[in-house]
Amino acid sequence: MKPTETPLPPGSLLARLAAERSAFADAYTLPFPRTVGLAEFVEAFYTTRLFKVERALLALFGKPSSDALARAVARGEAQRIAIWTVQAREGDELLMHEDSGATRSWFKAEAGEGGGTTLWFGSAVVPRRRSVGGEAQMGRVFHALLGFHRWYSRALLKAAARRLSAPSPGR
Repeated sequence: MKPTETPLPPGSLLARLAAERSAFADAYTLPFPRTVGLAEFVEAFYTTRLFKVERALLALFGKPSSDALARAVARGEAQRIAIWTVQAREGDELLMHEDSGATRSWFKAEAGEGGGTTLWFGSAVVPRRRSVGGEAQMGRVFHALLGFHRWYSRALLKAAARRLSAPSPGR
């Protein structure tokens, strides 16, 4: 299975944010063969080995987190993990914002036919600058990191799917 860049679903939390804030937004999907709820997906995402590297780097800057905290955020029992805070949670979607307010992470676990699930992961970057005409402008750093961002988003989604596929007690 390979994540695919996919247009934002109209009316989704991420699509609404992108429209309201003139933000860059992208989304990736991955079909998954069994039913997965939002909490299970978010917990798997934040507890992958790949994401734990990011968590470890953030801990060096005084923003620690843990698998237990990831589980609590996923289940709606906590509002924050490392530099991310829950911005909105509706149905099968979760939108997180990071401390600077410039970026968002979005999750959706969409039930599919035959018991499968479409896993969605997306991001938004809110522009900090405007042109003389008022149009949103992204800076050089954004453009320099866009290729890495696209690769990393796909890698994170694929890692979450691998984690969801791993055998666990009770499954």
